Order: sequence, then C-alpha cells, then structure tokens
Amino acid sequence: MNVADSTRLSSALEQLGYSPSKKIEETDVIVLNTCVVRQSAEDKAVGRLSSLKRVKDQKPQTVICLMGCMVGMGEYSQLKKRFPYVDVFSAPSDISRLVSFLLETEKVKTNEKREMAQSILEKDDNFILPEDMRGNTVAAFVPIVLGCSHACSYCVIPLRRGNEISRPPEEILSEIHLLAKQGIKEVTLLGQIVDRYGRENPAYPTLGELICQVHQIDGIERIRFLTSHPNWMTDELLDTLTELPKVMPHFELPIQAGDDEVLHQMRRGYSVEKYINIVEKIRARFPLSSIATDLIVGFPGETAEQFNHSLQMLEHVKPDMTHVARYSPRPGTYSAIHLANTVSEEEKWQRFRAVEELQEKITSAINQKYLGKKTTVLFEGQKKERWFGRTPTNKLIFSDSSQPLLGKIKEVKITWSGPWSMIAEIAAEK
Repeated sequence: MNVADSTRLSSALEQLGYSPSKKIEETDVIVLNTCVVRQSAEDKAVGRLSSLKRVKDQKPQTVICLMGCMVGMGEYSQLKKRFPYVDVFSAPSDISRLVSFLLETEKVKTNEKREMAQSILEKDDNFILPEDMRGNTVAAFVPIVLGCSHACSYCVIPLRRGNEISRPPEEILSEIHLLAKQGIKEVTLLGQIVDRYGRENPAYPTLGELICQVHQIDGIERIRFLTSHPNWMTDELLDTLTELPKVMPHFELPIQAGDDEVLHQMRRGYSVEKYINIVEKIRARFPLSSIATDLIVGFPGETAEQFNHSLQMLEHVKPDMTHVARYSPRPGTYSAIHLANTVSEEEKWQRFRAVEELQEKITSAINQKYLGKKTTVLFEGQKKERWFGRTPTNKLIFSDSSQPLLGKIKEVKITWSGPWSMIAEIAAEK
C-alpha cells in the first residue's frame, strides 16, 4: 500500500514540474513514507527522519514531508513538537496536504502547473506513471480499499489508516484503463482486507464483480489481489474467480497463529479448522494454485505448545510462503494495553528462526515439483543482465535471453529450482 501511495505522490509531483533527485542534498522536496506495523519499522523511520534535520539545517528551503502510518489520521501537533523541521504531515494515501503546501507557499511557479495542482486536489484521475517507471514497469499496485475496520488486538493499522473505505469503482476502473494505456500488463488490487471491497456501500460491486470488470480491460493480462481474510474469502468469490483466466492462482491468506486460543486473543474471528477448510476450497478450485500466509510468533501468552501448534499447522497446510514476524506491542492496540508481553525477545527469535527453517524446507519441496516442467512467466525487468519475472503462482523466475522480454508473457521450462527463486529457459529458444 505504501508503494502505491508513493507512486501516486511521485506522479503528482512530476506533473507539477518536479523530477526525481538522486542526491538528497540537492533535493527541493523530500517525502519519507512510513510504516509502523512493527516497532522495528517505526524505529527505522525515526532514524531516517532524524538524519534529515541536517539537510534542513544546511538548506532551509528544502520541503520535508512525513507521510504514512507514522502520521496516522489524527492530530499532528505532537509530531510537530517532536520534529519541528518537518513542513508537512500527510496521512496514509493523502497526497493533498503536500500539494496544497507547495501551492500555498508558491513552490509551484507557472499558471499551468498551478492549474494542474488544483486539478490534482479535486481528485482528477489523470494518473501518469512516474518517470522512472515509464517504459520500465509492467506491473502496478492499485488500492481499492483504504483503511481497515476489523480491529485485530495487535494491529495498529485501523488507528493509523482509519476506517475502511472502498474507492468508487469508476475511479478504480479509470485508473486501470490509464495504466493499461501506459504499458501496464498486471495489476494487483490492494486492501487491508481486500475481500471486503464494497461492503460498506450497497451501490458498489463486490470484489468478484469488480474483478470481472477489470478482466474486460484491454491490455491487462494478469490480475492479482491482496490481502485476504479467512472470514471474507467466500465461496461466491472463489467461484467467480474460476471463470476469469486473467486472475492469477495465488492467494495471500494470513492465519497469524496455528492455535485457536491465540487466534481468539488476537481477535481474528476464525479457528485453525476454518482456515484449513478455506485452503482446501481454494486448492479444490485451483489445483495449481499457491498460497502465502502471515504468522506472528511470540504473541502475549503464547506457550511453547501453542507455538508448536503453529509449526504443525504449517506442516499440514504447506504454504508456498510464510511472512513471519516477531510480535511487538503497538501503542493504542488492545494487546499492548491489556496483554502482558510475556515471551522474551530471545524466545521470539528462536521461534522466528524455527518458522523460517521449516518454511524453507516446505518451499524447497514445492518448488522441486516445478523442475523440468513448463509454465508461463510475465517478465518484469532485468537484474545483472538476467531477465526476471513471475509465474501465475507468483514464483520468481530468472532467464538468460538475448530477446527484449520486458512485458512479454513467455512459456519457459524450469531448469533449476531453489526455495526462493528458479531458473528457466525460454521454451521457444530451445
């Protein structure tokens, strides 16, 4: 979501006459877009922001904007006291505060650019990819649900991003049409709980209905969506997706814990059995699908036995990827206020590494099944002269080829398989 927000703000700044700068000392506008979902992320953001004070001292006219979840949705006065050298505080997904500041302080010079700024503030949908993405990018993130209204006991997102709001479908479709015209082949629809799209507005389509409309847009060849929630991954949605070949068979379905008591304390609203049942439904409809999940270790009160239940769950489900995090209390959340942080940091790290080791074994075994098989890849770019892209199941593939492959969907044959990436040869070049 932060990548999508940064892309949109970069687009707005470039339309106002700004261009990317590689040297921070020569920059006119600096935007630090932040995440605070874990303490380590917030600490990193604070450290980076503190380092910018030197830049401001040396060049006072530099505009510094702090954006994202560190700012949140509320009163900014405390942040201003803490960081007085910051000029603009922007809530997540809010590009208007910086644009307004640049307009009001006459940092936008020409009448043409000032009219563009007004157009952006009025939510004009003229979304142009930033300069460094044009002709170099074939996949894009498109937010469709902003905020979250499902208050898990550990999660700060509802406090920082606000209540769940679905973007108007016509706005989303217009943006994707524009992206397709600019060479985007794959879109990923984003939401904290993406499956809940449109539920707060009876006039809006469901997620499945919206994806059907995206499916009809010329130029878009692949559609993904994330993140899902077990309570909202319905049979209706899955049945709809089976009829849409552009939808990639990869599902981001967090479980967070493999023990029912821990899930209850997390206020997730489902059981391990229900989660496994949904995974089975997905695999019944999409036999060649992949599943990624999220897992928190060291949640308050989590015993060694309860953690072992999480390992057993992973052994049973065998997800293609587990995004594992060590629990850290976030200010204002239920778990930070009411639950004692009982698991030591040492134990959290041990559990973290145990999950990583298990997941590497699981993923290695899954990826070995690709060896010698053919699949399709949308190539997204080059790294060290080797082309890379993703399979429908979101596997990272590298290929050597003299062809210009950017934006091409090619059939490949897997020649080497590792846990986190694979190597393939282009089938047509054999």
